[in-house]
Amino acid sequence: MNAEDRRQQRLQLQDDEIGRALLAAERSGELRSAPSFGKPMNFGDGYSQTPEDLRMAYKMLKDAGFVPPEVEAMREIAALEQSIAGADDDLPSRAVRQRIADLRQQLALRLEKLRLSGSL
Repeated sequence: MNAEDRRQQRLQLQDDEIGRALLAAERSGELRSAPSFGKPMNFGDGYSQTPEDLRMAYKMLKDAGFVPPEVEAMREIAALEQSIAGADDDLPSRAVRQRIADLRQQLALRLEKLRLSGSL
């Protein structure tokens, strides 16, 4: 038996164990008593709101520890806003405020394009 056959056998054993556990939970009524029983799963991560053609790419980015450019822009805006909180309206803070305005505009355009077309 080669390595791939052993791997397939382990996966089958795992699938069988999962199936047995689900069957036992169904027979005991545990599944039906769950608050989410019979409802679509909500992972709370925006997956279902993400356009279908971007879901896999965004999931891969998320699993690899990266975020979409829109989220990165939101983080940068928040960091810049925090950096000038309570600052006077001097030349350096004006430049930061301008950068924030530019980022907000770019972000708004990106999100609007995504909303209208479903892709970037």
